[in-house]
Amino acid sequence: MIIYNVTINVDESIQEQWLSWIKEHIPQVLATGKFLDAKLTKVLVDEEMGGTTYSVQYKAKSREALDAYYKQDAHRLRQDGLVKFGDKMLAFRTELEIIDEYSVTFD
Repeated sequence: MIIYNVTINVDESIQEQWLSWIKEHIPQVLATGKFLDAKLTKVLVDEEMGGTTYSVQYKAKSREALDAYYKQDAHRLRQDGLVKFGDKMLAFRTELEIIDEYSVTFD
C-alpha cells in the first residue's frame, strides 16, 4: 500500500483561512475514489522560514489508484489551493510504501 504525503508550509497570515480550506479539500480528494482515508497533522517543529507546517497523509488503494489520481485529478485539485493562496503556502509531495503495520489492542 502507498501513502501519498503532502507537506505544506503555511504563512501565518493565512493560517485560519487555509485550515478551513484544507478541511474541505481533503474530502474532495477522497471523493475521487482513489484513497481509503486521510490524516491531517501539524508538524511539531519550529520552522526557520517561519509559518506552520502541516502534513496530509492519504492512503492510496493501490499504486494504480495513485497513478490514476495523478492523471485524472491531481492538477485540478492542486490548482484550487494555488489560486486561493499563491506563494503563501509551499507544498511538496512524497510517496511512502507501507512495508508492515502494527497496532496494540487493550483489554
